Amino acid sequence: MIKIIEVKTENEKKLFLQFYYDLYRESDYAVPYLYFDEKATLSPDSNPSFECCEAKYFLAFKDEEVVGRVAAIINRRANERWARRQVRFGWFDFIDDIEVSQALLKAVEAWGLSKGMTEIIGPMGFIDTDREGMLVEGFDELATMYINYNYPYYPLHMERMDGFVKDNDYLEMKVRVPETVPDKFCKLTEMVKQRYGLRVHKFTRRELVDEGRGREVFHLLNATYKDLYGFSELSQAQIDKLVNDYIKIADLNLVTAIMDGDRMVGFGITFPSFSRALQKTRDGRLLPFGWWHLLKILKWHKTDTVDLLLIGVLPEYRSKGANALIFDDLIRQFQRYGFVWAETGPQMESNMGVLSQWQYLESRNHRRHRCYKKTLV
Repeated sequence: MIKIIEVKTENEKKLFLQFYYDLYRESDYAVPYLYFDEKATLSPDSNPSFECCEAKYFLAFKDEEVVGRVAAIINRRANERWARRQVRFGWFDFIDDIEVSQALLKAVEAWGLSKGMTEIIGPMGFIDTDREGMLVEGFDELATMYINYNYPYYPLHMERMDGFVKDNDYLEMKVRVPETVPDKFCKLTEMVKQRYGLRVHKFTRRELVDEGRGREVFHLLNATYKDLYGFSELSQAQIDKLVNDYIKIADLNLVTAIMDGDRMVGFGITFPSFSRALQKTRDGRLLPFGWWHLLKILKWHKTDTVDLLLIGVLPEYRSKGANALIFDDLIRQFQRYGFVWAETGPQMESNMGVLSQWQYLESRNHRRHRCYKKTLV
């Protein structure tokens, strides 16, 4: 007998958060998410996404033991943008028992129907910068803190459920940092600089935080990502949180802006990989010694891998080759730090313009995530 309860009490919230760490503690490939960050994301008091979202959280019990969890989310801004009535499911984790996974998604469907929704879709987060998709390929590849990791039985469960079909796939690439910048990028970079007057700019912390250029980065993200699958425009409160979470702590050598005069037209934000460091924490907690493992990465880059977190170029500048300036600069920074590998974030399989840029580098598609959907009425 599977029992589903809505999370309401503080103790139930702790059970919801802890379940993932318990389920994946023995995995060599899963990466524990930062506990305080997970807690903040799921709280209306600390996540500005709740200005356009509402959510319910559910736990599954079997014989008085937690055996699964799921978040049900309605993003009103995204639904208005795409003219849909969708309820999202995320934070979807469960033991290998089809009755558990089915019961959890039935709870999301029931809540969605009660709110007038006509589709269920996921795994997705509150907004596009949250983790999206279920891992369907690459189970033996080390995850990152920015993506979902799950066991191979997850997609097998989805295939057994009535009504769910593939809606979108994301591909992630593992790229070898070249010993020298490829001639393609060097020549294109020089041509773009001379023909269009574009230039690379390395921001100071003061420019990004105090003078508002960090906000400008995410306004640019709104413009460059606006037509991507499921995207909802970031509000000022959401932008301020992203600046605080990422820009304030970023190594600015690993952040690149492309300028046309004083106008920012493209950007690249990268971070050294925290994956191995997070695996050394106690369930994603900074205490007692987790902070030290993360500090070694943040300050001294004690890793051979860099994560390509966000890259965006205004549409009218993509055809001008502005992307080449970003890669040319970042590759040189990666070489200086001794990074051997770079990992991309999720890229839509239909976005051939983005995927084609990796052909000039030694790369392979090493993970695939999938979003599923189902019609409710």
